[in-house]
Amino acid sequence: MPDTVRSIGPHPVHAILLAFPVALFTTALATDIAYLRTQELQWTNFSAWLIAGGVVFTGLVLAWALVSVVRALRRDDGLRRMIYAGLLVALLVVSLLNAFQHSRDGWSSVGAFGLVLSVVSAALALAAAVIAHTRLFSEEVAR
Repeated sequence: MPDTVRSIGPHPVHAILLAFPVALFTTALATDIAYLRTQELQWTNFSAWLIAGGVVFTGLVLAWALVSVVRALRRDDGLRRMIYAGLLVALLVVSLLNAFQHSRDGWSSVGAFGLVLSVVSAALALAAAVIAHTRLFSEEVAR
């Protein structure tokens, strides 16, 4: 792949996989807010499914990033890849906690703690997307 294409952003498959956690976790945050405003239990079901999907795709993106880190061990640019992978590990841990919180009883699944976990999950997913698509990090993540 020519360097001009590689410097535009992450590998297309990686970018597609990363788009799912961003979309799923931000939508889960919206459904949590909808539940807190309406007290309609179906919103918690939506949140639980969205978070479960986000966890699955975060695992796929993390696997991709870990392969990238292992491949970069022989080069000097591995620190940036490790920061990105570390952010994804944090996202996976927080989103797993969020999934466990949302799997509780419908009336107590969201609350303040569930909402905070959803905010942190959405923020970490957005931060990972920014790092992946920032010109400074794009070349390291793409390979």
